Amino acid sequence: MDLVVIGLGYVGLPLVREACQAGLKVAGLDRDQRVVEGLRSGRSHIDDVSDAQVGAMLAAGFTPTTDEAVLDGARNVVICVPTPLSDEGGPDLTAVRGAAATIAPHLSQGMLVVLESTTYPGTTDEVLRPLLEESGLVAGVDFHLAFSPERIDPGNPVFGVANTPKIVGGLTPACAQAAAALYGKFVAEVVQARGTREAEMAKLLENTYRHVNIALVNEMAIFCHELGIDLWDAIDCAATKPFGFQPFRPGPGVGGHCIPIDPNYLSYKVRSLGYPFRFVELAQEINDRMPRYVVERAQQLLNAQGRALNGARVLLLGVTYKADIADQRESPARPIARRLVALGADVRYHDPYVKGWRVDGAEMPSAGDDLVAALESADLAIVLAGHSEYDTATLSRHARLLFDTRGRVRDARGETVELL
Repeated sequence: MDLVVIGLGYVGLPLVREACQAGLKVAGLDRDQRVVEGLRSGRSHIDDVSDAQVGAMLAAGFTPTTDEAVLDGARNVVICVPTPLSDEGGPDLTAVRGAAATIAPHLSQGMLVVLESTTYPGTTDEVLRPLLEESGLVAGVDFHLAFSPERIDPGNPVFGVANTPKIVGGLTPACAQAAAALYGKFVAEVVQARGTREAEMAKLLENTYRHVNIALVNEMAIFCHELGIDLWDAIDCAATKPFGFQPFRPGPGVGGHCIPIDPNYLSYKVRSLGYPFRFVELAQEINDRMPRYVVERAQQLLNAQGRALNGARVLLLGVTYKADIADQRESPARPIARRLVALGADVRYHDPYVKGWRVDGAEMPSAGDDLVAALESADLAIVLAGHSEYDTATLSRHARLLFDTRGRVRDARGETVELL
């Protein structure tokens, strides 16, 4: 087998697709039998890979399986398992350790093992390496070991695996060259870091940069509202500067697997050295309070119309973490819904990508597929995801009262339409 990908989720499956298209013989190892059976039947479970693409992958020889014997004789193994936050605030490496324990009995001379799961600097060398070396083989001598951060942006129609530069950091220069040779088969540009720690840090730097800048504009949104300043217009004006500025826009919070979680890995590592990481901790505090602020603004809007939040029908428009995808991971819609319900609101949701939505284990009532009817029956509609279906004309014409946290109706503000 040319390549075995462990973990067939939002990171692993797009990687498999590109490798198959490049002509590699690929297997995917996942412990979720439902995922494997779905893929074997030609069904995708993620936004960025279609059923048709799964069919093409199978036709090219892709083998989805739960049988770790597929690792025998594999030339390259890439680990794409989840690393959620632990109770201590660092990454939960249970799945990474499990993948290492799975690989070790099948490790062979010359095999390349790459970790793509996001984690803190030092994980590849300090955690993964010793577990693999329990096989009796030595990393950098008998087998190659590297880290290559995933750079998946779900729903991005422009940049995917093949045309996003791929960073690789090897335990040794030979390890880096082996990883670069693998990814070079299906990625246009491969960038070699000095080592595994630099590659691990690059991923955390990228997402910490976004996290801190989102927090900056979120905090500015709060006081700009009090000052009567149109922050959205100010951002657009600032963005005309051709150097020294990158526009970030406010929102109801941060979601997805990366932005709300990855910077905490870096903060965790820094705290282990005895230092506070004030930028990350402050950014986390600001972004975490945005759902509460959204509810406060919703309450104020209803009060201005002579309506209490308690008993009001509130429609949440979009419950995914970003526009035009079905991914709900860490969506700020959940804490917003939770607080609205706690304050007595009758909460419904509309989302063209989500057919069933649960908050704290309870099924949330859907407003149905008819967007116009949903808008007209709600006392207040709150735009939480900027899906393309939520166009200015429809929202402004049919919503009795609209609170837009995503800038969908910037040109239609008035007494019944307000932006974050």
